[in-house]
Amino acid sequence: MTFSLPETPAAPRTGTGDSAPPVSPAAQAAPAPAAPIPTGPTESGGADGQTTALPRHNIPPLEFVVPESFHALPIAATSEERAVLAAEFVRELYSNADHELWGAAAPQYAALGEAMGGQGLDYSAMGLFTIDEGVAHCSFTVAAIASDHPSVEVAASGIREILVRDENNDARWIDLPCGPAVSCVTLREYVIGADLTASGTRGRLLMGQVQVYVPFPTGPYTAVFTLDTAAVDYWGEFSEMTVAVLRSIRFPPDETPDGAPAGTGTGGAARPAAELAAS
Repeated sequence: MTFSLPETPAAPRTGTGDSAPPVSPAAQAAPAPAAPIPTGPTESGGADGQTTALPRHNIPPLEFVVPESFHALPIAATSEERAVLAAEFVRELYSNADHELWGAAAPQYAALGEAMGGQGLDYSAMGLFTIDEGVAHCSFTVAAIASDHPSVEVAASGIREILVRDENNDARWIDLPCGPAVSCVTLREYVIGADLTASGTRGRLLMGQVQVYVPFPTGPYTAVFTLDTAAVDYWGEFSEMTVAVLRSIRFPPDETPDGAPAGTGTGGAARPAAELAAS
């Protein structure tokens, strides 16, 4: 199973800085050494994968395995936790830097983690991979959103029905080991303002995105996995990598003791799955 990009991009978004996706600081400084884009299964705890669990305690457990070249941003419930995670993040990402850069960058990433958590994200990472031209970058996020569904099949059917109404979406039903899901692939062209380019002229940037909705079989939530990359020449490799992550999804039993208080969570107010799919 792979996700194919549409042949024709959606209508370009014009304008200046606000119309272009933000440039990651990882593209502006020397990041940690990257590995090739993995295209096979990643093993939990193995040399090529790291098991990740969503940190919120007020949703059923969800686990998945991501490549080692994924660097998780500091999303956490408290500022103290974010500060610790941000310090670890910058040391891992900029392993060849010094204390001055780490000290300056950590608060910025802590603030970014707080903003992402406030937008409802439970996990966000940047992936850095070696390619012939240098380094390819992708962003990867996961959010658990409310979806009061009677069954996973009903949830997936409803989400797909909403997504196919947009002719720019390539929405498909997919069967994963954990259950049914719906994928949506888009290709968009952004116009970058002349004031943001080295040449002083307007530039264009193609961005590929795959978004996969996975209904929880253990509760009224839907997990939304999103990968974005401008390295569309390597979309096949990123697609296979995403499939490997999706096939690793597990919904383990909730081992929280009865009566234990729910955690504060890291995300903002939950948005219904149908609303998110329509946006």
